[in-house]
Amino acid sequence: MSVFQKILAIVLMTCACAFANADELKTIKLGAMGWEDQSSLVFVGKRVLEREGYKVEITNFSEWGIAYAALARGDIDLMVSQINYVAFDYWKKNKNRLEKVSVASHGLRQGIVVPSYMNIDSIDQLNGIKDQVGGKIVGIEPGSGLMRELKEAVKQYPLDYTVIDSSTAAMAAELEGAIQRKAPIVTVLWKPSWQVYKYDVKFLDDPKHIFAPPQSYYWIAKKGFSLKNPHAREALASMFVSIDDVTHMNAEMNEGISADEAAERWWKANADVTQRWSELSKPD
Repeated sequence: MSVFQKILAIVLMTCACAFANADELKTIKLGAMGWEDQSSLVFVGKRVLEREGYKVEITNFSEWGIAYAALARGDIDLMVSQINYVAFDYWKKNKNRLEKVSVASHGLRQGIVVPSYMNIDSIDQLNGIKDQVGGKIVGIEPGSGLMRELKEAVKQYPLDYTVIDSSTAAMAAELEGAIQRKAPIVTVLWKPSWQVYKYDVKFLDDPKHIFAPPQSYYWIAKKGFSLKNPHAREALASMFVSIDDVTHMNAEMNEGISADEAAERWWKANADVTQRWSELSKPD
């Protein structure tokens, strides 16, 4: 091949890449649930995309079903979801119209917890300390997946306990009060909750595997997004935030700052990491 032919081939390849990316979105719409862990990851993702030159808009949703329907219709382009267990039913219902883009974080854990000063390590030991806690497990909202797993655990072990349906806020108040008094309590939690960061608690071992194993947070999109938007996909695929960092951002939000502010603090404190993400997403 002559020098002229080589130059021509390079020019044609460059033009082909340009045309291939010509239809890429210039504005990307992200969906976010109102929960702390979802929000912190979405706002980190927003910064990833903005650094690559995209304009980013965020739409907040209060319910999984609405969010998944909006994504399947294309009203939004991307959102973060735990599709293995937490939102599995919604993913299963819509998966023919959706795609997994990349993993944003990993390590979401749910289960029964007690303060670390309690002399118990496993769910199958709970019946032995039931008198210390009045035979009750303090729960959260009754419709949540965590509460479904809790009630299944009570049945399968079996536990001589009453599950108290409550709210996340009421549970947090009871947990804080018990820890301040060094009193025993049995409740449920999840990591990356800010409470795991603030309070010295431990998850009880689950030898029967009733509770889901550690779960991943995925970027998901309407089917075809990655093919049509390869650079955006590469940018997000380069992003990964540890579950401990998500927990820390959630703790900061609990102290009164917004998810956007928490993500900005994290972004500035981890400039070396985010710069490597940018390098990873650049074409050869």
